[in-house]
Amino acid sequence: MTNKIYYKNAYIREFESRVLACEEGKGAWFVTLESTAFYPEGGGQPADHGILGDAGVLDVHERDGIIFHTCDKPLEVGSIVKGAIDWERRFDHMQQHSGEHIVSGMLCSRFGCDNIGFHMGEQSVQIDYNADITWEEVLDVGKCANQYIWENHAFVELWPSQEELKTLNYRSKKALEGAVRITEFPGADMCACCGTHVAFSSEVGLVKMLSVQKIKEGVRIEMLSGKRALDYLSLVWEQNQGISQALSAKPTDTLDAVVRLKEESSSLKYRIGIMEIEKLEKLSREYAGAKDPLVIVGELAPDNVRRLCDMISEKAEGCCRVFAGIDGNYRYSIINKGEDIRELVKSMNSALNGRGGGRDGFAQGSAICTREEILKYFS
Repeated sequence: MTNKIYYKNAYIREFESRVLACEEGKGAWFVTLESTAFYPEGGGQPADHGILGDAGVLDVHERDGIIFHTCDKPLEVGSIVKGAIDWERRFDHMQQHSGEHIVSGMLCSRFGCDNIGFHMGEQSVQIDYNADITWEEVLDVGKCANQYIWENHAFVELWPSQEELKTLNYRSKKALEGAVRITEFPGADMCACCGTHVAFSSEVGLVKMLSVQKIKEGVRIEMLSGKRALDYLSLVWEQNQGISQALSAKPTDTLDAVVRLKEESSSLKYRIGIMEIEKLEKLSREYAGAKDPLVIVGELAPDNVRRLCDMISEKAEGCCRVFAGIDGNYRYSIINKGEDIRELVKSMNSALNGRGGGRDGFAQGSAICTREEILKYFS
């Protein structure tokens, strides 16, 4: 069994220990020590990284009470090596895990639900609950969690006997055997957990709820804690400042400004659409009575390529062919009512580097070609 220093003091950044074994496998070396401050992946928390001697620690995992350090270099068995934890990574995990405990404890208590899934990713933390919780309720719990964090409650670690364990009202996702570690943020959460945590709730800094979405069992909540939350809010603030300057609006008024801009844009698009349809109607009248008209025009909205072809085919005779775009990028629409045009489209696509098709006398698609190539093909 490896002596787990991180349980005695999660804040130890450096330590010394004896190398008990070093085995090569799959391009790395698996090192075991008498004692370690490296936390192995488990309980939803990623493994610590860092240095052992002159070797980099790339991963850490536990099997049957023994902790294996995946290193990029071998270490001499029997030697005493110095270990150094990647503290920024470790403390980030402590903040995320502790913030999640406080939020989960409050959510599970308020809604009588269970935490049925937990994943601490590189970008955010995701937690699954078997209850239907609204976004407004999530935000309210987030507000309460931050208030608790700022009150600076001390973290408590317990190793109760089996008899003592029976008297504790703690959260757990599965049945537990042997020694059970109970972690507690008094008044917020008591949970069976193997992860590392901050000593006082204030070290979490803050929590920021990002989203809630329905899943089969209930909901999945995405959140951030500590420096991740601060970095996220700082980035959002910077972006909002840019939007504020671009719209000549106060930072607190950017939403209203964007809504007005969107309404103005929608109104403008509508007026432009009406004008374009009027233009298409006028153009279609020029082909009244024409035989097998071939029309090449400038860029049009995708729907208007077919609309123009429909308009012209109603006034003309035979096969109507419309190409809209610029050299190198055309959209096409072909209508020949009651005729099978599949062979025509196949041949045309081959000649004009086109993609598309259809049925019942209609086809549409795109072509990478020039105006001259279109005219030559249909000449």
